[in-house]
Amino acid sequence: MMKVIIADDEIQIRKGLRMKVDWEEEGFQIAGEASNGKEALELLGEMDIDLVLTDMRMPIMDGLELAKRCQQEFPNVKVIVLSGYSDFELVRGSMKEGVKDYLLKPVAPDELVESLQKIRKEIETERQKQVETAQMRQLVLSQLQEVQEQYLLYLVKEEWLELNLVIERLRQLQLEQLVNKNAVVQFVTVEIRESFGNPNRLKELWLPFQMLCKEISKEHIGTYSFYDPSYANMVHFLIRIDLNNPSNLVESLQRNVKRLLNLETVIGIGNVVTGLANFKTGYISSLLAWSQSQLGSQSQVIDAAITKEEAFEFSPDFERKLTNAIENASFEAFRENIHSLLQGDGNQSILSFSFAANRVLFLLGSLAKKYDIETNDIQKNIWNCQQSIWELNSQSKVLENLLHLAQLIIEKVRLARFSNGKLIVDSVRNYLDQHYASEISLTLLSELFHINSAHLSETFKNYVGQNFSDYLVKIRMDKAQQFLRDKQLKIIDVANLVGFSNSGYFSTVFKKHVGQTPVEFRNAIDS
Repeated sequence: MMKVIIADDEIQIRKGLRMKVDWEEEGFQIAGEASNGKEALELLGEMDIDLVLTDMRMPIMDGLELAKRCQQEFPNVKVIVLSGYSDFELVRGSMKEGVKDYLLKPVAPDELVESLQKIRKEIETERQKQVETAQMRQLVLSQLQEVQEQYLLYLVKEEWLELNLVIERLRQLQLEQLVNKNAVVQFVTVEIRESFGNPNRLKELWLPFQMLCKEISKEHIGTYSFYDPSYANMVHFLIRIDLNNPSNLVESLQRNVKRLLNLETVIGIGNVVTGLANFKTGYISSLLAWSQSQLGSQSQVIDAAITKEEAFEFSPDFERKLTNAIENASFEAFRENIHSLLQGDGNQSILSFSFAANRVLFLLGSLAKKYDIETNDIQKNIWNCQQSIWELNSQSKVLENLLHLAQLIIEKVRLARFSNGKLIVDSVRNYLDQHYASEISLTLLSELFHINSAHLSETFKNYVGQNFSDYLVKIRMDKAQQFLRDKQLKIIDVANLVGFSNSGYFSTVFKKHVGQTPVEFRNAIDS
């Protein structure tokens, strides 16, 4: 229902206007009355008003001055001016002052209805445009946020080789606050729980919960939210603690999730870590803190700081040993390394064991994704491993589950690596589809997949029909066309999102492949 103010210095005129038409039937509600323009402006400052119906001649402030002030201070408010015959030409010439319509007094009911219908249609059209604009802005924001979130998840869970490439990508994704190699950060894991015995509510409220987390993260400088598909009903936050206090975020999360969604929150606060290389450590520590929560639906905050001794030093060399064992299909080498890691001298704490087991699980999950072998069976085994780690009571069960998962992955990797080449090419294509915006070279791919670069190049072209660099450019151009449809993104933003640091070079490549410059392509969408 659209809201109206009637402004006239004569109370009988105001009463008469109320009775001339069925306001509600026309889609309006009379929200207030004023005896002059000054009173009307005060009401406009207090209420959300759509339309002002005002007399021309009033004391203190007349109708034309009111229309002028409305246009300046409340540009979305429509104004209809009522005037006597002697003022009619003056009012008609005032359309440029913000007056949308004018009616001659005494006002005929049918003319008032006609004017109201015209104004209502105009307001509805404007509202629809506002909704569409807001949706477009949200789409642009969500697309950028989606790419940002995917990259954050990549940083905390997958294998990445060159720090300088990571830093360049962070800049491209407008994540400059994380570029500092010595940035001090903390991860927070948030799970929603339902207290009414209705599990379907969690499914229904999952999307609103995600959107709420995005909004809250925007309100806290240096804070980013992301979603990990491995963990149901959870959102994770990365916080630059030199820019923000995690306790403020935790308090805001619990208060708003309860107030707006009526859900409980279980929050795990991870260790403070320094530098990009330690993001995995920080992320796992927040998951382990969460895993120590009590069963049940009550809200909880667990700040279980893991000591340096408990946070096992998972060195890059050791990670490479495990990766090589899997990719060379050597189960014995993997088992030997895992036993030395998880059994050691037998003096590990439960948390230290759980921490190291989680790092191994992340590595196995990363390899499954890298070779595009995330079958239902493997996903189920990943989840079983995670559950056994969180139980914190059976180290032998954890070890058994990890070895079983490794064996499944090794069998799939063996098929890919020692097949006729098609499966390894499929894995490379999957990797390019996910990391198209990164600085990818044939040398990097050959190192990642442990295959001779010349052989990889030849095999890729045989199966795909084009060389790897042409394939990569095509992916980037396809993605660029998708991003260019979002008018809020600048051309340089689109260039950065698809892996170009120079907008001029991006435009040259785009025109070569699409036949139009990015600007021409964007303009053609509207035509």
